[in-house]
Amino acid sequence: MSSVVKQPKNKAAGNSDSKLEAEGRGHALSTVRNIGIVAHIDAGKTTTSERILFYSGKVHRIGEVHDGTATMDWMIQEQERGITITSAATTCFWKNHQINIIDTPGHVDFTVEVERSLRVLDGAVGVFCAVGGVQPQSETVWRQARKYSVPRVAFVNKMDRIGADFERVLDQMRTKLGAPAVAIQLPWGASDTFKGVVDLLSMRAVVFSEEEYGSKMQQVDIPAELAAKAEKARAELVEKVAEVDEALLEAYMESTDVSAKVLAEAIRRATIANRIVPVLCGSSLKNKGVQPLLDAVVAFLPSPVDVPPVHGVSPKSETKISRETSDFEPLTGLVFKMATDRFVGKMAFVRIYAGQLKKGQNVYNPRTRKRERIGRLLRLHANHREDIDVLYAGEIGGMVGQKFFTTGDTVCSENEPILLESIEFPEPVISMAIEPKTTADKDALVSALQDMADEDPTFHTSIHEETGQTLIQGMGELHLEIIRDRILREYKVQANAGKPMVAYREGVSGKGEGSFSFDRDIGNEHHFANLVLQVSPNAAAAGNRIEFEVSTNVVPAPFRKAIEEGIGDALLTGVLGNYAIIDTIVKVVGGQAHATDSSEMAFRSAAVMALRAAVSNAGPMLLEPIMLLEIETPEEHLGDVLGDLNSRRGRVREIKAATDLQVVRADVPLAEVFGYATALRSLTKGRASYTMEPQAFEPVPPHMTDSILNR
Repeated sequence: MSSVVKQPKNKAAGNSDSKLEAEGRGHALSTVRNIGIVAHIDAGKTTTSERILFYSGKVHRIGEVHDGTATMDWMIQEQERGITITSAATTCFWKNHQINIIDTPGHVDFTVEVERSLRVLDGAVGVFCAVGGVQPQSETVWRQARKYSVPRVAFVNKMDRIGADFERVLDQMRTKLGAPAVAIQLPWGASDTFKGVVDLLSMRAVVFSEEEYGSKMQQVDIPAELAAKAEKARAELVEKVAEVDEALLEAYMESTDVSAKVLAEAIRRATIANRIVPVLCGSSLKNKGVQPLLDAVVAFLPSPVDVPPVHGVSPKSETKISRETSDFEPLTGLVFKMATDRFVGKMAFVRIYAGQLKKGQNVYNPRTRKRERIGRLLRLHANHREDIDVLYAGEIGGMVGQKFFTTGDTVCSENEPILLESIEFPEPVISMAIEPKTTADKDALVSALQDMADEDPTFHTSIHEETGQTLIQGMGELHLEIIRDRILREYKVQANAGKPMVAYREGVSGKGEGSFSFDRDIGNEHHFANLVLQVSPNAAAAGNRIEFEVSTNVVPAPFRKAIEEGIGDALLTGVLGNYAIIDTIVKVVGGQAHATDSSEMAFRSAAVMALRAAVSNAGPMLLEPIMLLEIETPEEHLGDVLGDLNSRRGRVREIKAATDLQVVRADVPLAEVFGYATALRSLTKGRASYTMEPQAFEPVPPHMTDSILNR
């Protein structure tokens, strides 16, 4: 058997623990759940969220994605396209538990919304399509959840569809995701015969009233045709949980007939420890299986007191600090999202890890080293707001009135500051020129772009050095299309946009060395600095790294920060086409300082020029983003799809059969897939579909480099 986990100590059994909870808190810390709904596009996340809101009494009418009436898809762009673009937060209550929910996008262009949501959540519900199974974006969000050690339960949705296969999805979770998936339910039927679920803990079947939107559930005996399968599945469930939980193992050794209560407690411990992923099933659209999912969220996912203390560093001494989840610890929170609301202005979404954030309170931002006053605090429900006076530890809300906070900033008290680890975001891979139609729209366009850049860390704006054009950069064609649409509709700005362009990068193919001496008079002062730098390739996707291989006698310590800043500036512009340099190791291997004439400005300037010389001597190369495409096509069109991929410089990874379709996974340069949706529809008479996500940067073929640089 594999290693077992011992039962975690639950520090808050209720409101009685005065060390954890302040008076005035509506619900005990142990009854709070902060969860995210994550999945591949079109797996049914928003539909599931709508049912959760309906059954918990938060809304009194079920909104539908296909009708454009979903509560959580409130943006007009979401309603028109039937997809989630921005993560929406809400709070509902189920069986005396407060559940804070973030519904996240499934489209890869908006994966940043998933990343920053998972950073602050305690648990997640992964939704999988019973027909599509584990799809590309399922893998991405699962990887993001694993990165932040977020405990998960899984919900196999769309069991009513033709081709639904619960066992196949369960197997794909184990093989594709490496997830310790354990079924705690079995489906009662599939596709048009799907009636309900079999609960393997209570060993009862559950059916849902179709005429009352599934709001009434009835427990019945397990049907005879499923009895043997259910007995076998429960035995497997007990054995798998006992393998990773000491208390259940002891109970199992005494009697193989483990009670539902003992089994549920063990599943909770193992889920919180990320040793198992409980898997449920249902059909959100047909209103079946969502209430048991809510029960599982309450029963198995952690409260804020079940997760480890949050860790950070002191901004002054850089010593490590940890904060327990308690209303009486010093204030510690993280801004994970910015939004511009036309009614309240700039709003920051914040997760409070410790302490209390009160309306009118002064808070400290260790990044800007500034104190700011919080004007309003809000509880969020999609695009609706409710004013509140306090956000307690473990809660998520909005704060208004601050000027200088941005995504990833820490909220703390000035006398006991802490700096939490920020959130890392991917670099944009696509750009587009944009300009106002009239001079009168110029200032409004600049303001709109600034607002959206504040909201979205993967959206960048810049001015092209040679043409003076404004460039907007994002994660994909859809991302920039949404930005352009919002400029017109939300900000009422008329603008012309060019065609999307690839955001290239630069790198080095070998080792190179460069030096520069800065020796000149500026004003009445003489400035001197000499630097020798060496560059070499770093591993793919490993980022840039700066190392000092000289003593402080050669390059004095006070100048090292200026050298790092100069190198950082030079890495942003490159030497071939002003593209940023990535995945490069920069070593300071030599230099010279003057006792009186050296300055930070001199060393910073020397660093910029020495790096450019070193990169020029290291075989600089142009890099292009490579996308991973997963295409689902009928078999009769497979040859046409493969031929088209070949013409686009694509490399096929694998081809496999999935139900009545062929699934092709291929690496294709981003430059070759503009307008691919239209081409694929034409090739397959509209019967194929595809998803795409950034994979890596690779060298541009030599015969194409000159034409790209000379555009």
